[in-house]
Amino acid sequence: MPAYMQLYHRLKNDVMTQSYPFGSRLPSKRALAEMYSLSLATVIHALTLLEEEGYIQSRERSGFFVTYRQDQVMTGPEEILTSLPEETPERTGEELPFPAYARAMRSVLSTQASHLMEKSPNSGVPALREAISAYLRTSRSIQADPRQIIIGAGAEYLYTLIVQLLGRDRIFALEDPGYPMIRQVYEAQGVVCDMLKMGREGILTRSLLSTEATVLHVTPFHSFPTGITAPASKRLEYLRFSRDHNGYIIEDDYDGELTASTKAEDTLFAMDPDRRVLHINTFSKTLAPSLRVGYMLLPERLMDPFQARCGFYSCTVPVTEQYVIAELIRSGEFVRHINRVRRMRRKNPNQDMSDLVRMNR
Repeated sequence: MPAYMQLYHRLKNDVMTQSYPFGSRLPSKRALAEMYSLSLATVIHALTLLEEEGYIQSRERSGFFVTYRQDQVMTGPEEILTSLPEETPERTGEELPFPAYARAMRSVLSTQASHLMEKSPNSGVPALREAISAYLRTSRSIQADPRQIIIGAGAEYLYTLIVQLLGRDRIFALEDPGYPMIRQVYEAQGVVCDMLKMGREGILTRSLLSTEATVLHVTPFHSFPTGITAPASKRLEYLRFSRDHNGYIIEDDYDGELTASTKAEDTLFAMDPDRRVLHINTFSKTLAPSLRVGYMLLPERLMDPFQARCGFYSCTVPVTEQYVIAELIRSGEFVRHINRVRRMRRKNPNQDMSDLVRMNR
């Protein structure tokens, strides 16, 4: 692990265990460099990551102060979000280069020919679920057995499975404003939706406290159309909601991998000790809009109920596409592509808001 990541994890642990409690000041950059025998650049890199994720905040000529709250929900005044960013054109040049896709396709045709005419298992072919599991473990710090992964044709299809899994008698809480397709799909399935107002760090605490919903659907990274990324304290508040309401969180991680940061954001699924988070992501953004392939991570407590209520559905993704994506991940092409896009975004930070135009979710 690079030195800056080692320091990041050490300081993050100190903040989360309240060695540095909320409001306290961290040692100066130079003091940290001397303390851990690191370069100043390494320390700054680690502090920048912590600030990006909402654990600390820089104050001019004063240093870095802890903003992570663990023991209580936000109780101060919160401002309702009243203005939205201007809509900008969709980014171009972020799709997987066609030659890379063609190479993966040729490899699949030559090595998996005997399997391509077989029916896919209902949850998806093992090769893809195993590849996703390995990728999430090394790149997103998510520990998920391949059996917990369900493959489906896009996020909307997976939303319908979630409704059948959790039940239509539950109230689903959604972000307001939020991606309109989410509400449309849920209401088409007969679900009552409670729209919770957004503040500058995510859903307002008072909305979370007042709702009778037991399912919370959130987009912690780059929520649409606000562009808000929930800081660490707000994510912890979401997790507390699921525990206090004896409910579940649906974590929509669309675009989460394509952060301009050198480190992907922590997911709710990885942060959740109670295993109440269902994690959804798709390859429509990371690879190409034409690939209508998504996946869902189920917490272990829901695996048996899912098989009983939804396990009979056939997989909606063609076998060939599943093997091609598995090959892209296995060969390292997928990770190289993700890193290339993230470098592009770091070079063009002023274009970040264009990520919010989501025509191919």
